[in-house]
Amino acid sequence: MKKKILCVVGTRPEVIKMAPVIYELRNRSWSKVLVLATAQHREMLDQMMKVFHLEADIDLNVMKHNQSLSELTANLVQKFDRVFSTEKPDLVLAQGDTTTVAMAALVAFYHKVPFGHVEAGLRSGDCYNPFPEEINRRLTAQMAQWHFAPTRRAKDNLLKEGIPETNIFVTGNTVIDALFFMLAKRNNATNLGIDDSKKLILVTVHRRESFGRPMENILSAISLLAREFNDISIVIPVHPNPNVRKLVYNKLNNQKNIDIVEPLNYEDFIHVLSKAYLILTDSGGIQEEAPALGKPVLVLREKTERPEAIEAGVAKLVGTKTEKIVKETAKLLNDTKAYREMAKGISPYGDGRAAIRIADILETMLAE
Repeated sequence: MKKKILCVVGTRPEVIKMAPVIYELRNRSWSKVLVLATAQHREMLDQMMKVFHLEADIDLNVMKHNQSLSELTANLVQKFDRVFSTEKPDLVLAQGDTTTVAMAALVAFYHKVPFGHVEAGLRSGDCYNPFPEEINRRLTAQMAQWHFAPTRRAKDNLLKEGIPETNIFVTGNTVIDALFFMLAKRNNATNLGIDDSKKLILVTVHRRESFGRPMENILSAISLLAREFNDISIVIPVHPNPNVRKLVYNKLNNQKNIDIVEPLNYEDFIHVLSKAYLILTDSGGIQEEAPALGKPVLVLREKTERPEAIEAGVAKLVGTKTEKIVKETAKLLNDTKAYREMAKGISPYGDGRAAIRIADILETMLAE
């Protein structure tokens, strides 16, 4: 009898990182895959589902304008409870650190259904950075049955928290699977009017802990760089969150060398990423993707749960102070040696076969 696997996605990054796993599981004769979309981020999730040609078998549609984390949490618990009671899955599988993931793990635990955590074991050590993702990860780890850690360091983090080693598997990160998949299609990507005569700087900023003064500092740094360097082109795909959009447009609209664009579909995003000279970001996934393409990453955060790229010298924590961001960016623009030292093309997060490993492990675990 086939095992019913409920694959949960709620946000754009979760679709990207779960798509390779969903594809692989659907190719296995022993599994029946249902995709459950919570739509924690409605528009960006829908956009990414289309890119990967995925359709939700179940859609919880939980997104509401300016919804608090408490409201989101309560809504998810109630809706997951109804779905799990009806569908009775043999396994629930989710990726990452959102409220969607933590609540899926909690309700799976209530229903005594095994939960598999893709990208398990990431830790910053600070419960408010990133917020609320750090605590979501820790909670999920205590309720998960199987932990698919992207790196050895992630496995060590789980071991320190008392997770049995027999339940932890180092697989690599599925984002590298998705990246390689999309690179093969990038010739079909939109040109987006990129000026190849200039050094392209890709900027993404959206995290909750960046709201307020930190984001103002970041945008001030971007503005200064655009005025100081004539040979650069800055592209900012602006996040749909109104807290982000309003500030970005107020600070940077109609400035030379800066293009504010709508969120890019993944194919276009990888196209821009592959053409970028360097990346400034507070995103987690880009810290994993960019090093695989040999793109230096300046991380606009005080702490990161992805230290492997920092240790490999292909990413650097620069924080959210305007002067520091400008200084470190200018160094990479002016110092060829410093740039080459970071543009190594090292991928500490995987080889593109993580989804295959996860499917193989699940086949063995569910059979047992």
